[in-house]
Amino acid sequence: MSIAFLVTTLVVVVTPGTGLVYTLAAGLAGGRRGSVAAAVGCTLAIVPHVLATVTGLAALLHASATAFQVLKYAGVAYLLYMAWATVRDKGAIDLGGEESAPPGSWRVIRRAVLINLLNPKVTIFFLAFLPQFVSPAEPHAVPRMLFLGGVFMLVTLVVFGALGLLAAAVRSQVVSRPRVLTWLRRTFAGSFVALGAKLALTAR
Repeated sequence: MSIAFLVTTLVVVVTPGTGLVYTLAAGLAGGRRGSVAAAVGCTLAIVPHVLATVTGLAALLHASATAFQVLKYAGVAYLLYMAWATVRDKGAIDLGGEESAPPGSWRVIRRAVLINLLNPKVTIFFLAFLPQFVSPAEPHAVPRMLFLGGVFMLVTLVVFGALGLLAAAVRSQVVSRPRVLTWLRRTFAGSFVALGAKLALTAR
């Protein structure tokens, strides 16, 4: 495993995206438990993308315009739903007061998995990313790609978990200020809409 791979992985992981936005929101909504659950869910969602790359399904997705579009717009629809749920203060992101019951861990994990799973760009990214660090002539190319995918998942879990815990640490200050709470709801909702629009406009 090279330094270039680790640096590239870190840059990709910390780049703001749907998973990171959701993890921060989950940390504010459910505290430490919510942030950890979201980080775990986003990390688990990477598994199908890595397996798709290794088994060649990513190449099929890249070649099939219809398959790509279906998955893409399913992801867009879900992001728009997340934006609506945030504004309505229901569903996955309930940034209510301390007396509010935070969303359950399994619910957070399921939503985090769906957010990352319904993004075909993640699969396409792995299709372009992993082969750069594995020689086609290497006798153990598949195990190496699985190993690198595992490293990517570990970095994702650590970074998302740390940032989510940071958000959870300021939760008490946030929920006690209604104006800040309203601003955050709108910000997260706007972020999901923007990310959905970006996904809708991206080509293979």
